[in-house]
Amino acid sequence: MEYLGYFASIIIGLSLGLIGGGGSILAVPILVYLFKIHPEQATSYSLFIVGVTAMIGSYSHYRLGNLKIKAALIFAIPSVFSLLFVRDIILSKIPALLFTIHNFEVSKNLLIMIVFAFLMIAASISMIKKSNTKKTPPKDSFSRIAIIGLLVGFITGFLGAGGGFLIIPALLFFANLPMKQAIGTSLLIIFINSLIGFGGDVCNGIIINYKLLFTISAIAIIGMFLGTYLSKKIDGAKLKPAFGWFVLVMGFYIIIKEFFLT
Repeated sequence: MEYLGYFASIIIGLSLGLIGGGGSILAVPILVYLFKIHPEQATSYSLFIVGVTAMIGSYSHYRLGNLKIKAALIFAIPSVFSLLFVRDIILSKIPALLFTIHNFEVSKNLLIMIVFAFLMIAASISMIKKSNTKKTPPKDSFSRIAIIGLLVGFITGFLGAGGGFLIIPALLFFANLPMKQAIGTSLLIIFINSLIGFGGDVCNGIIINYKLLFTISAIAIIGMFLGTYLSKKIDGAKLKPAFGWFVLVMGFYIIIKEFFLT
């Protein structure tokens, strides 16, 4: 099962390089179901994997001139505060066992996986539906960007996901960035959020298998470079809906597995 996990780790980076996002949302299910890591701990691993992969991706976009630092900071600063608040205060205070219904235990780990499943379903819908490129964007609204930053920080803090499916539309419509700049800037935001969140977990004493973590991260990075190469030959926009359907199926699989197959 572990070897299957290493193979699946390629998808994390592959989708990032090929379609500009989406792979990070698969990190936690891969860590939980294939590497048998507890969900809360898996969110910490995911923060590092997503952060390192996004760092390399954002550097590539920096070289292409696709980073908008002002928009990134307006988004990232409130997002970081929200993320640290969730991981240091909210997540740590949730009890391991929430309640029991007719011998069915609703645990903290179950809560994380079910919320994650609904996040996957929401993200998949944004991938499947066609974007309306003819829609006239509003004027720059950095206050809205900051508010969405708080929301993304909550999601990243609780679930260890990058939140690109929220970041990119926000940058497109509230910062009026072109798609390439929105993707590059979103990677910078995800990098900042994820590695600060992971650093906070390390400071709080979370136990990490660094050999496993670095191996998965390296494989994801290889997948990202492969995806970047394939993007020159394949239209990633055409693959995005298909990947969305895959994420949708995975979301429903998690719900079924957690409620009926455990």
